[in-house]
Amino acid sequence: MSAIFGPAGTGISFNEMGYKHSTEVFQYLKHFDLDCFEYQCGHGVRVKEETANAIGFAAEKEGVILTLHAPYYISLSSIDEEKRDNSVKYILDSARAADWMGAKRIVIHSGSAAKLDRATALEYAKQTLKKSLETLDENKLGHITVCPETMGRINLLGTLEEVIELCQIDERLIPCVDFGHLNARTFGGLKKKSDFEDILDKIQNALGDERMKNLHIHFTKIEYSKTAGEVKHLTFEDKKFGPEFRPLCELIIKKNMSPIIICESNGTQTEDAQTMKLLYNKMSV
Repeated sequence: MSAIFGPAGTGISFNEMGYKHSTEVFQYLKHFDLDCFEYQCGHGVRVKEETANAIGFAAEKEGVILTLHAPYYISLSSIDEEKRDNSVKYILDSARAADWMGAKRIVIHSGSAAKLDRATALEYAKQTLKKSLETLDENKLGHITVCPETMGRINLLGTLEEVIELCQIDERLIPCVDFGHLNARTFGGLKKKSDFEDILDKIQNALGDERMKNLHIHFTKIEYSKTAGEVKHLTFEDKKFGPEFRPLCELIIKKNMSPIIICESNGTQTEDAQTMKLLYNKMSV
C-alpha cells in the first residue's frame, strides 16, 4: 500500500479542459495521474441515488477512490439539541450518498465552541457522534468510516487533541488531519519535520499504529490571522503562509503510511495534488 492523492472537488482547469459533467471528473483526474476524489456536499447532500450510482461507476472504471465531505453546517457541539439531532441526520444522509457512489469515508466538521467552554462543547460532540454511529449501524451503514476533521479557526472545535478524543469513541473513526488548518490555528506552527512528526506520534500513541498509517489527510496552504486563525485557502504558489508538504512527505514514507491525501487549494487543487504525488513518487524511489 502507498499514499493516494486527489482533489476536493474540481479545480478551475476542469472547465478549461472542456469537461462539464460530474461523471467526466475521473477522466479529467487521469490526465494528472491522480488516484482519489473527495465529492463535495459542503452545502448539503443533494445528489440523487441515480446520479451517485453513475458517479461511482465512472470512478470505478477509471480506478479512482471516492470519499465524501459532509455538510459544513454539521454541529456536533451545538447547545441546541435540535441542531445536534439534525447533525445526526446530515451524517446519515452523507453516509447514504457515499454508499450509493461506493465511497468508504465521509469527512465531518465538529462545530463551534464559541458559546461553551471547550470541555462542555467536546462532551456534546462526543455524545452526538456516538448517536450518529448508532444511527449508521441501525441503517446498515456502519461500514462507512467517519473522519472528524481538525479545524483552522480558533473558535471551532477541532484541535488535534479534540479530534483524537472524538476518535477514541469508536475504533472505526479515523481522524481527518488538515495540516493547513493546524498550521493556521497555531499561527504557522508547522515548519520543521519534528512539528509534523509530533502530530503523527500523538495520533499513533492515542489511536494506534493502524489508524495513524491510514489517516485521512487534507493539505493546502492557508492564510491566517493572529486572532482568529484560518482566513482563506491559498494555492501552492504562496510563499508566505505554508505549510510545506515535503516534511510530511518524508514522514509518510519513513513510517510506511498509506493515507488518502486530499488537496483543498483554491482553484488549483488538482494541479497541487499532482505536485504532491510527483514529490512523493520521487522521494519514494
